[in-house]
Amino acid sequence: MKIEETDHGTLEHWSPDEVQTALDEGEIVLIDVRSPQEYGTEHIEGALLMPMAFFRADRLPTQDGKRVVFHCAGGLRSQRMAKIALESGLAPIAHMAGGFGEWKAQKKPYIGTDFMTGAPKRMP
Repeated sequence: MKIEETDHGTLEHWSPDEVQTALDEGEIVLIDVRSPQEYGTEHIEGALLMPMAFFRADRLPTQDGKRVVFHCAGGLRSQRMAKIALESGLAPIAHMAGGFGEWKAQKKPYIGTDFMTGAPKRMP
C-alpha cells in the first residue's frame, strides 16, 4: 500500500490484491463510484454503488471499524472521492489504485453480464 499525506489526512492507495484480501476477510466497505450503467454491466461482488455524480460523504455507510475503500474504472474518480471524504472528516480512507481495469487485468473475480442472456455471470 502506498500512503499519500493530504491537507486533510492520510489517503491510502491499495492494490487490487490488498482490496481482494480485505474484502474476502470482511475488513472493508468497498464503494464503487462509477455510473449505474458501468456497475450494472460489471462490478466487484460485494461492492456498494455510490456514483460520483451523487456522492455525499455524509451518506457513506457507517464504518463500524471497517476502512472505506473507493474504486472506479481507472483510479482517478475514486481518488477524487476519497479526498472529498477526507475533507469531510472521514478516516481512515483508501482507494484502489488502477481501478476496476487493473482488477480485471489481474484476472480477479467479478460479476459481469452474459451477453447472450443479459443475466449476471461470475467472471472470469
